[in-house]
Amino acid sequence: MDFELTEEQRIFRDSVRGLAERHLADGALARAHHARFPFDVARLFAHHGLIGITIPTADGGHGGTLMDAVLAIEQVALVCPRSADVIQAGNFGPFRTFAEHATAEQKRRFFPKLLAGEAIIAMGMTEPDAGSAVTDLTTVAKADGAGFRVTGGKVFTTNSLDADLFLVYLRYGPGTEGIGSVLIERGMPGFSLGRPSAYMNGEEWCPLHFDDVYVPPEHVLLGPGGFKKQISGFNAERIGNTARSLALGEFAFERAREYATTRKQFGRLLCEFQGLQWKFADMRMRLDAGRLLLYRAAVNADRGLPSAMDTSLAKAFCNQAGFDVCNEAMQVMGGVGYSVDSLVEYCFRKSRGWQIAGGSNEMMRNRIAEGVFGRRFSQRPPKSPK
Repeated sequence: MDFELTEEQRIFRDSVRGLAERHLADGALARAHHARFPFDVARLFAHHGLIGITIPTADGGHGGTLMDAVLAIEQVALVCPRSADVIQAGNFGPFRTFAEHATAEQKRRFFPKLLAGEAIIAMGMTEPDAGSAVTDLTTVAKADGAGFRVTGGKVFTTNSLDADLFLVYLRYGPGTEGIGSVLIERGMPGFSLGRPSAYMNGEEWCPLHFDDVYVPPEHVLLGPGGFKKQISGFNAERIGNTARSLALGEFAFERAREYATTRKQFGRLLCEFQGLQWKFADMRMRLDAGRLLLYRAAVNADRGLPSAMDTSLAKAFCNQAGFDVCNEAMQVMGGVGYSVDSLVEYCFRKSRGWQIAGGSNEMMRNRIAEGVFGRRFSQRPPKSPK
């Protein structure tokens, strides 16, 4: 059992860190407080092979591993936390689901701009009455000739203001077996965006409205029965979420550590107070434990799609650990950490959202319990006897 990175992984890690320090250190604070997607960073990453890291070379990608993508997120986040979202958008979530299930023609049409960092794909999944209970979705696709007419709506879609392509979960028919997905492009007749709203982290999203949108057959990603494939692929989304949670915690930890070695109170450096020493010891333990869970999930996933147990353990632990470390780092830094001139408060706000997005910590605990007992536990009320 080896807990060290390979020589190739270390070289890759160091090259990404060097790229981030050369191009992203300046302007990191401004990016964090800008609501829109940083396409300039996406083009930079595309030029240096950090978009489509895990995509096969035959499809225009770089044939790397999920672990490579995790390392990229970590190293970018340690320099510019906001830019780590670009690695996420160009390697995880709907991008990866599209890569797993798109036809050759769909890849030929959409991959060039996605891989060049000139466009992003967003996930339309959550609805007002279908969040954690995603199988309750009511967006429907009704057959119309060879294609479908889509009616319904989505909320909380990340990058909805900037995406050109939307991977939309919907219902072709009743039950879980009736669920699949389609690709809807911005500008399709009947597709509109609602009024923008802002998250606590400053990013904006818009409701998606589908009013009898015609989706041709070549825009169908997964037909009826595709739900399990989509959810299995969603585990990769959770690894990206997990990696950013931990990486932002590491960023805040390093800022607080630097502060504690230079800031004096009562004639002593902060790091000389045992109360703060214990805070840093606890933060270090949480970050290291989380990294082991994250790396295990990523390495195991490279043998196929990641397991629900591995990703649930990693996500639940790292989401909490990342947020707790950001919180403690801000406490150590006091007013400096709480100021909007510090990226630590941004990391605090940002990491809070990942305990909700991509599967809440409570839902992750449900998945873990199912793995412990080897059975499914329905969260729905029992059916009344007939």
